[in-house]
This record gives sequence, C-alpha cells and structure tokens, in this order.
Amino acid sequence: MRVVLRQNYIDQIEKSLGKDFIIVLVGQRRVGKSYVLKMISGLKEKDANNNIIFIDKEKEQFDFIKTYQDLNEYIKAHYVKGKMNYILVDEIQDIEGFERTVRSYCTEPDAEVIITGSNAMMLSSDLSTLIGGRYKEIYIQSLSYKEFLQFHELPDSDDSLAKYIQFGGLPGLAKIGLDEDDVREYQKDIYNTVLLKDVILRNKIRNAVFLENLTRFLADNVGKIISANSISNFMKSQGRPTTSTTIMEYIKCLADAYILHKVHRYDIHGKKLFETNDKFYFEDHGIRNAIVGGNRERDIEKVIENIVYQQLVRLGYGVTVGQLKAGEIDFVCEGKGGKRIYVQASYLIANEETRAREFGNLASIKDNYPKYVISMTPLVERQDAEGIVHLGLHAFLTGSEL
Repeated sequence: MRVVLRQNYIDQIEKSLGKDFIIVLVGQRRVGKSYVLKMISGLKEKDANNNIIFIDKEKEQFDFIKTYQDLNEYIKAHYVKGKMNYILVDEIQDIEGFERTVRSYCTEPDAEVIITGSNAMMLSSDLSTLIGGRYKEIYIQSLSYKEFLQFHELPDSDDSLAKYIQFGGLPGLAKIGLDEDDVREYQKDIYNTVLLKDVILRNKIRNAVFLENLTRFLADNVGKIISANSISNFMKSQGRPTTSTTIMEYIKCLADAYILHKVHRYDIHGKKLFETNDKFYFEDHGIRNAIVGGNRERDIEKVIENIVYQQLVRLGYGVTVGQLKAGEIDFVCEGKGGKRIYVQASYLIANEETRAREFGNLASIKDNYPKYVISMTPLVERQDAEGIVHLGLHAFLTGSEL
C-alpha cells in the first residue's frame, strides 16, 4: 500500500507545535490516529536535529509500560539532550497516570508531546484537571470520500462513490480489499474490539447484551429523533426492559468511545438548544452498515445523512439539528466568524412531494444564510432554485467548502 498523507491533520499538528501544547489526537480506534502519528514521525525523523521517541501501546513490545513511572523511565532512557525530542505515544489511555508524564514534558524547551487516545471523557477530564488548557485536541475522522479514492487507488466515478457508501472509510480496508465478506468481517472485528476495550471494560458495563442491542437500535435509526424514553419503550416491547437513566449512561459510553455522535436539536426561531430528543450518527458509516446488515437499498437515506453529517464536521462546522414549528432541518451548521448554513440531506428528489418537503422547510427560514439540499438525484451537480442550492452528493464530497 502506498503512503498517503492525510494532509489536513498534518497541517493542524504542525500549526500547534512550538506552543507548549500537548497535542492530543482523538477518535475511534482504527480511524487512522496511529497512521497520522506515524506520518508525523516520518516527517520529523528526516531532520537530524530531531529525536523520535515512539511508543505504540497496541504493540506487544510496549506491554511493560503500564504506569506513568514506566513511561518516565522509557522516555528518559531514549531522550537526547541537544535535540528536539518528539514524544509520540499511541493509545495512551492504557497507561495509568499518563497525564503526570505529559504534564512534566509539555513545557520542556526541547520536547514536543503528541499522544492519541480512544476515550473522550478520560482524556479531556484527566488532562484538563492537571494541565488546564495547555492541550490541543485534534479530532481524527474516518476517511473522507477523496481520501477513500487515494487509499484504494480508485478513479472518481459513480462506482467508487457506491463503494464508499457501502463500505465506509476505515483506512485498514486498503489492506483488506473491498470484497464484501472480507470487509464486513474486518468491520465487525473492529466494532467488537471498540465495544469490548473502550466501552465494556473501561466502564465496567455488566449488561453487554443490552449494550449490543442498544447499539443495533441506534444504527437502525440513524438520523431519527430519539429520546431515552422511546428507546426504553422499544426495549420493553422486545422483552428487554431497562430504565431511561441506564440508556443515557450507555449512550454516553458509546459516544465517549467515538463509535457514535449525539447531535442536539436547535430551535431555529427561538435560537436555543433543546435538552431532550437528539439524533445519532456513527463515526464510520461502514461499521454502521455492518451492524445493521442487509442491503443498503432499504436504508440508503440514513446512510447518506450519516455521510453528509460527517463531511460537514470534516469541513469544520459545529452541527445541530434544526427544529421549526412546521418541520425539521437536518443540519444547522455554525462555522468560523459567525458563518451559518442550513442543509437538508435526501436520497432522491424524485417527485413534487419530496421537493416540497425538502425545499419547503428551508424556504420557511426567514433569514439570508445559505441553504442547501444535498441528494443523489441523477444529473444534479449544482442547481440554484429560489435561493436554495441543490447540490449533488458527489459534488458535495469532492468540493472544498460550502
């Protein structure tokens, strides 16, 4: 497999170096945090004035590093005075008390600390407690469509886009190949590993069967407004009763492991966030597809909405679900400098009823912020209709911004 730079993340890391920050790469396991860390290592080791200290906690050779004392000893043994020491630690949450070590080195003039982790709550709480704001968090996502083409050496075509919709963006698929049976086996292995290591074991969850059923329910209801009560009622109807409190705790554990993302609703007219009833999207739509199983044709709308959500986040937007008195806007997106856009995601605008729903909801918003409908409607690349832009999914995924 040829080396492909994930340049966006490299640029973010380079921008944060030299500022006495601990750089923290966060995201679900196997989305490419290790890959990005190795890219940085490879770039920095080209300079003879740099010394690289690389620790990969998923490798057996580093099993002996269990505590921050072990980590301190290893770093001291490999530290080189007179050079810039890049301390790179992959999956650092597996080292007890790691935050003590990174706090010690983050302000050293001859050291840069870059770490990765797969648990949002543990990293943010432990680091913020001990070092305040002296860390920069960079969220690593699964592959974008354009990265998918690079990793798999595919041409940009309808067939390639169909493969991306079907299989998702785990970088490891570049080695596995795109045979469906092999892909699904790999995705299920990754999902089971994340569920076991980053959710069940880390949070001491007792009812693993219920957790799996809950995850499957959320995967099957991507893009739908869901409350803890509605999940509780469904589970009860299936003979698996539980409380709303337990459901919310389990969902938080899944979100902390970056398996899925909870997206709040925003009252567009009242300009406030609702505290109940959210939507959920998966970090990698390929894993979501593997969990649900079956043919994508029956739920292509959900998959497209998941893809659009992740791409909007990739473009740097803060995303909420828009609530109107007369309906819903899939995404209200807040960018830098007060920039805002509204986005509806749809599979096909095939009839007037669908057009009235998707375009009508946007037209009912009485402000001048840009409004988009994104769909796979044939022959649509970009069309303007009464101030609303109809954008093809392909054009959206290959363009640089909205």
